[in-house]
Amino acid sequence: MSGKPVLHYVSVRGRMEPVKWLLAAAGVEFEERILKTKDDLQKLRTDGCLLFQQVPMVEIDGMKLVQTRAILNYIAGKYNLYGKDLKERALIDMYVEGMADLYDIIMNHDFKPANEKEKDLANIMDKATNRYLPVFEKVLKDHGHDFLVGNKLSRADVNLLETILMVEEFKPDALAKFPLLQSFKARMSNIPSIKKFLQPGSPRKPPLQEKDIPNLLAIFS
Repeated sequence: MSGKPVLHYVSVRGRMEPVKWLLAAAGVEFEERILKTKDDLQKLRTDGCLLFQQVPMVEIDGMKLVQTRAILNYIAGKYNLYGKDLKERALIDMYVEGMADLYDIIMNHDFKPANEKEKDLANIMDKATNRYLPVFEKVLKDHGHDFLVGNKLSRADVNLLETILMVEEFKPDALAKFPLLQSFKARMSNIPSIKKFLQPGSPRKPPLQEKDIPNLLAIFS
């Protein structure tokens, strides 16, 4: 074993993508073990690797961690991306959980029937631009620092950048009314470890393609 974290998931963004973002931001190299068939997933289950019979699963520090929030909490704590005290951690959790609500509806968009996609996209953009992005514009204004919590990089900053970039894939000018978020995006994107993750050829996954959905559903069926 190389000692690198090993990430077990399918070859799409899904629930593993925030894990990759966090590891990349921390400058941690990792390996990916891509599940290509239902048998690949079943083998992990049979081998007793999946506590709740589902992925994502990350092998790290001698553990086989499952449940996305647990994985993210561990990585954030291990690599000093979780604030300096309990109050900062509470703020980070609050911001991350808010973004998770938006992340979930974005992730579900690809699986909507064709006749519902237009309405669903309108709902995503309404929530993004009227509920979630204004919150973080205000947080940055009120906090007065480069980062969302304290004055150093945390998992909340990494998560917000990931979310902003996904929203911009739907609507490139989504930040037009949010000047502080525009500056935040530029700052975060230029942090060396994050900048590297944003380059072509990195482990960052592209948006899900419609042609890949049937195989994905077959793995989890």
